[in-house]
This record gives sequence, structure tokens and C-alpha cells, in this order.
Amino acid sequence: MKLLVVHDDFEHCAMLRELFEESGYRVEFESDAGRGVRRIQTDWYDLLILDVTLPGSDWIEVLRRFREQSQIPVLILSARAERSDRVTGLRAGADDYLAKPFDPDELLARVQAILRRTVANTIARAEAIQIGELRLMPASRDAYFQGKRLELTQMEVEILKCLMDSSGNVVSRDRLSLRLYNRLSAPFERNIDTHVSRIRRKMGDGREMILSVRGTGYQLRIPTSPANAAL
Repeated sequence: MKLLVVHDDFEHCAMLRELFEESGYRVEFESDAGRGVRRIQTDWYDLLILDVTLPGSDWIEVLRRFREQSQIPVLILSARAERSDRVTGLRAGADDYLAKPFDPDELLARVQAILRRTVANTIARAEAIQIGELRLMPASRDAYFQGKRLELTQMEVEILKCLMDSSGNVVSRDRLSLRLYNRLSAPFERNIDTHVSRIRRKMGDGREMILSVRGTGYQLRIPTSPANAAL
């Protein structure tokens, strides 16, 4: 598994590299939060470890930006040990929060626990889903329409799976926002709509399968074709 650590302390990073590589993980580092967000967009990681004491960064905003781009697990490292900071971080989308200074063995144990949960969730959702000519492979995050791969982002795959799991029923923006960002959708927020628009564009002739329900959310229409059975 591959980890991305966003941290600007060279000595600390050297310690983390040794810790993780000795445990069999691949690990990459980024010292700037903005570049870290961009790396999440272009590469695949199994876990993000984010130091929230990076200079000049609003760590809550950084975390929310990560959450808008990816659903990979996030572990926060912070010198702030107050309960309010831990609660704020978890509510903003972190999967775990570890105060500094910390014991390396505890950090490794927390990383292993997060990754075990991730693997378990992936296995639980591994079965392929097919509705009409739309097919989704949740484990590999591959989606196809009429046999053509759709090249969806992680966020788009999460939205499409939610719609396919509830095919024929309306899925609210709040439900989609909770799934993607661990929070309710904000008034006038367009993130969900933008993601859905991109899915439709990539589906081409299948764009009409995703219906907009005014003031509520979206619905995946079940085709009348006999090929709509789930696999």
C-alpha cells in the first residue's frame, strides 16, 4: 500500500520513512499542502497523513480541499491536543487524529487499523453492479457504459455507486454530501452538481439515465431493458 505524508519537517519525515518502509509500505512526501492536494488528483494513495502545523495553511480548509478531491482515509498529526481540535478535525473529514508528540508504534498501529477498515470496506463492496448498459466495479473503481470505460474520478465513482445502489429512488444532495465530505450540503454549494454533470458528459448517450429532481437531488432511471439486473 502507498501512503502520502504532507509534512515539512525533514527529520520527522526521515523517521516516518524508516518506520513505514520497514513495515512494508511505500511512502511519498510533500512539504506543501497545495501540492499535496494536486498529487491526490493525479496519483493513487491508500492513506494520507496530514500534518496540520504546516506554516501558512488553514488546516481545516486544507482538509476540506482534500475531501473534495478524494475519499482516501486521512490521519491528522497535530501538536494541538485539545478535545475541540480533535472534534473539529474529525467532523471536517479526518478518519483519525493523533496528537504530537506521539509514539511511533502507536502511529503505525493506527495506520494499520485504518487500512484494515479500508480493505474490509473494499471487499464488502467488491461485487459488480450493472443497470442496463451501465456497469460499475466498486473494488477497482472502474465504470463502463456500452462497454466503454468512463474514466471517472474517485468522487464520481462514489456518486455513481450511491445512485446505482438506490436506482429508481431519489438520492438527496445531503446524502451525497455526507458520503463524499462527511457533512451536509451547504446552501448554494455546487460541488455535487459539478460532479454529476461530469459523469453525464462522460456517459455520452447514457446521460439521460441520471435525472435531476428539482430541489432534492438525483435519480438513476432504470431502463426498461432486461439487462438492468444487478450482478
